Amino acid sequence: MSWYAGLDIGGTKCAVTLGAPHEDNIDILAKRSFPTPSRWEDALEAMFQAVEALSRENGLSMEQLKGVGVSCGNPLDAQKGLILSPPNLPGWDNVPVTRLSQERLGAPTHLENDANACALAEWRWGAGRGSQHMVFLTFGTGMGAGLILNGRLYRGRNGNSGEVGHWRLSEFGPVGYGKLGSFEGFCSGGGLRQLGLDLAHQAVQLGKSPFYMAQGPDQVSAKTIAEAARKGDETALKVFELCGRQLGRGLAMIVDIINPERIVIGSIFARCEDLLIPSMQKELSREALHDSLENMLVLPAGLGEQIGDYAALSLAVGE
Repeated sequence: MSWYAGLDIGGTKCAVTLGAPHEDNIDILAKRSFPTPSRWEDALEAMFQAVEALSRENGLSMEQLKGVGVSCGNPLDAQKGLILSPPNLPGWDNVPVTRLSQERLGAPTHLENDANACALAEWRWGAGRGSQHMVFLTFGTGMGAGLILNGRLYRGRNGNSGEVGHWRLSEFGPVGYGKLGSFEGFCSGGGLRQLGLDLAHQAVQLGKSPFYMAQGPDQVSAKTIAEAARKGDETALKVFELCGRQLGRGLAMIVDIINPERIVIGSIFARCEDLLIPSMQKELSREALHDSLENMLVLPAGLGEQIGDYAALSLAVGE
């Protein structure tokens, strides 16, 4: 049986997933994850060993491994197969990951940034299936985009396409991507936390006490703010109203520039769409070209919490 391997490299966790093609989908056969070792050499060796061990445990022959996909945060050079010092992976400087993988595992290896990998996975197997023009937004730790244009992944001149998190949406606001008021500042886990703390400070001055501050500022996160919002906390609802409004503004720019059929959003949006959609939709309708909005869908990621597994496998399968 032919099969594929996906390697997902993160700042805190690495994951290895094995999958086998099934009609127009892929079946996940096995997965193993572990904390990311401090040295890249140790991390790659652990992932290669995991591929070999999982293949043995599942009765798979290494000779039938058809491809390996590697998903990692930017910056990287997909064409040369190099990881180029991502900020969350100190010491990963010019790591020739595709060459090392091909030498060790004996199968073609493809490297992409995580947003591009997720875009491919959602386009092939998730909420973007059947579209020709699709944008995927991460909306997790950061805000980045993967672009499917004319039925192909678009990378740009040097692989930096889709860096929408760097857009400045306001002169003032949370910091993201090193910029005040950026798309990532308003629409990311860290951005929601910044918004929550800022609005809580204002609320306290007005004699109010937001639910999500009950355990102290160190415990504030997108998750705790969402929990408070669903309990009716006024300040938490304001946080998501503001986040949703800026999300709508960013989406309007994407719609006007790219004119996609679908925008698929992962992570926090997929978990909190009920809190974000009202203000997002209002701003999107106000700002974007109406003809471009007609029949254009904004959808949560169809692959849900498993998107990272499918993302790396989508690279192994190839375009």
